[in-house]
Amino acid sequence: MTLKIAVQMDPMETVNIAGDSSFALMLSAQKRGYELFHYDVKRLTLQANGRLTTPAHPVTVQPVKGDHFTFGESVKLDLGSDVDVVLMRQDPPFHVGYITATHLLERIEGETLVVNNPVSVRNAPEKVYVLDYAQFMPPTLITRDLDEVRAFQAEHGGVVVKPLHGNGGKAIFLVPEDGSNLSALFEVFNQTWPEPHMVQPFLPEVHQGDKRIVLVDGEVAGAINRKPGEGEFRSNLAQGGYAEAADLTDREKEICAAMGPDLKRLGLIFVGIDVIGGKWLTEINVTSPTGIVAIDNFNGTDTSGMIWDAIERRLAAQ
Repeated sequence: MTLKIAVQMDPMETVNIAGDSSFALMLSAQKRGYELFHYDVKRLTLQANGRLTTPAHPVTVQPVKGDHFTFGESVKLDLGSDVDVVLMRQDPPFHVGYITATHLLERIEGETLVVNNPVSVRNAPEKVYVLDYAQFMPPTLITRDLDEVRAFQAEHGGVVVKPLHGNGGKAIFLVPEDGSNLSALFEVFNQTWPEPHMVQPFLPEVHQGDKRIVLVDGEVAGAINRKPGEGEFRSNLAQGGYAEAADLTDREKEICAAMGPDLKRLGLIFVGIDVIGGKWLTEINVTSPTGIVAIDNFNGTDTSGMIWDAIERRLAAQ
């Protein structure tokens, strides 16, 4: 299948080719003979005639650090008629600009396949959609109310406070059992973010690892176990964590089996879920999931190829 792919992502200059999942997908697409275009979400335009357009660069990629991409001359793409697939891969945060882009991309439904489905992405922010599977989660409080957090901490001891729409392990704070810094921390959170915040018990099992499991069209593609670096409790690779090979526990298989059919139905083709200590589901990442490079390096798999196979099946079924 020969396809034209428009990749909505951050600037190519900023890509870390050693571990970037978007870059891995582009390399894989190029090997299949797909034609690639790169564009910035900020350049989307909904024309007066209802067509969704953007300036975009034809792009070729190669796994050479510092010389990993070449742009062709900019062209104006009609995303509804000029391409077969839009990969929505710009990094969060999940804010009004991100949400607006999903509204615009929704307008080309029926013409172009958008991966992941923009309606489902909009309805599934990482730390909110996961609440649909609360039976697999640690006790979780969503609130801006300090008194509610104090009551929660009195029951559970040390807690972790997270921005509800944060990403990459940023601004995650551990509050000790005595709650000594809770009041000041919540003042900062309430001044910084208008939405409520997520509060969970601190899980000592995090030192065993925070597993990233990738699902492709609802099926498990592979996993890595991420462990915190020196002096950290956060295991995100962006925060100094490191990865190791991993298999799934029976509990993790149960979690994946429970959500897999839902992900497939919602058009969430590339999803990464996070599980602590082999049993506690904490996030479902659908905006711009990562981890496939590390998974393939450990397992000798081709997750990018699995994703493109799933996309081709979707196109063939349209």
